[in-house]
Amino acid sequence: MRSHTLFLIISMMSVSVSSVHAQTIVKSTQDDQARVEVTVYNGNLGLIKDIRDLKLPQGEGELRFMDVASAIRPVTVHVRSVNNPGQFHVLEQNYEYDLIDYNKLLNKYVGHTIKLMDRNQYQDRKDITEAILVSNNNNSPVYEINNEIYLGHPGYHILPRLPENLIAKPTLTWLYANQAPQGHQIEVSYLTRDITWQADYIFVLNPDDTKGDLSGWVTIDNKSGAMYKQAQLKLVAGEVEQLLEDYLQRPSGVYKMLSEEATAPQFAQENFFEYHLYDLQRPTTIKDKETKQISLLEAVGIMARKELLVDGTPGYFVRYYRPQDQDYKQPVMVYVHFKNSQENQLGMPLPAGVLRLYKKDSKGSLQFVGEDRIKHTPKDEEIKVKVGEAFDVVAERRQISFKQLTTQMYESVWEITLRNHKDKDVDVAIIEPLQGSWQIMEESHPYRKLDAFNIRFDVRVPKDIEVKVTYKVRVGI
Repeated sequence: MRSHTLFLIISMMSVSVSSVHAQTIVKSTQDDQARVEVTVYNGNLGLIKDIRDLKLPQGEGELRFMDVASAIRPVTVHVRSVNNPGQFHVLEQNYEYDLIDYNKLLNKYVGHTIKLMDRNQYQDRKDITEAILVSNNNNSPVYEINNEIYLGHPGYHILPRLPENLIAKPTLTWLYANQAPQGHQIEVSYLTRDITWQADYIFVLNPDDTKGDLSGWVTIDNKSGAMYKQAQLKLVAGEVEQLLEDYLQRPSGVYKMLSEEATAPQFAQENFFEYHLYDLQRPTTIKDKETKQISLLEAVGIMARKELLVDGTPGYFVRYYRPQDQDYKQPVMVYVHFKNSQENQLGMPLPAGVLRLYKKDSKGSLQFVGEDRIKHTPKDEEIKVKVGEAFDVVAERRQISFKQLTTQMYESVWEITLRNHKDKDVDVAIIEPLQGSWQIMEESHPYRKLDAFNIRFDVRVPKDIEVKVTYKVRVGI
């Protein structure tokens, strides 16, 4: 049975500075970091600023800047010396991402001699066989041993050395020219994909659905391939234009959930270009393949209102419905509204995200009642959340009559029946989307015109009572 363990017999020495081809190679790792800033955008994008303290020899040399994001967009890299900008210049840049793994190592040795070590458990010894690796297609090695071809062979693979063109971590490599005798503080900034954030909100309604408490959380999902230690975190809310390219496709990853409790807002908010910037007022570590949650806001006593709504369809008004064709039942949708204003205990620009509603039952236990996605909402704007469908309020629609007056003119009478099985009176809104040129000829209840093609009936339905709303409409298309 072939083992998948790979042994490397390699003579290596860990050095940070060496001389190759008359050029000095300097390796920089995360240990050199002075600070790091991470700005995360809504659209699968992050801006990384990595500042490191480095001592570079004078003259030309090679700097290997390691521990960068594997999802980096190399064309966006910008490097400069903060303290000696005129004495450090990048002449050439390479991004090395041919990372070490089992099959890449084997593929590098196709056509070369390697060793296979097999343990003989009966004689308590290790047998070593030299073999030429003929191919490794589909991860199925083929060997030539003693002028014979073996399709697979037991034992561990032993390679003489690590190939020079394979690296353990993604690395930015620069050919630089340095005139400064003292050290540099090098700032490297770049864009990376696979780091995102979104806002999640919890809204807890009071018993009569007139007020609620809102808590907001920021959820950061990092799959960029790098860890950011004690980073200064900033979030940008808004739709930033990006070119759609293949490298923006997101791979799957492993999630790790962390929760950070907070009793006060941790983000300072400011206007930024046509967006909003949220600046975390303390450093935080964002690990690779981690989902982190940080408190965004807390607000109590928010005035809210619940709305029951029946929506119509424009196509109703230009065709005849036989009784057997009519779908009498209409969903009664439930919405919750509240205003994002300072007078309403809010007033902070709210980034887009999912808002989940909860309410306590008769025993005081919190229960989930629905969720909806909200858009970016500036201050003093209303938020409308679709919760679900009403259980005890029923709506039925019937076409009472239909006439085609001309080839493009239709007249119909509609009846919407509302029944309330709750133990209290309710208000139900009916919105009818009309089309073309229209005119209401008769109506049982007053309506108001919302815009050119929508009217609204607001109807009080007493408990255990049935209310019928009828109207005649003439539509020309």
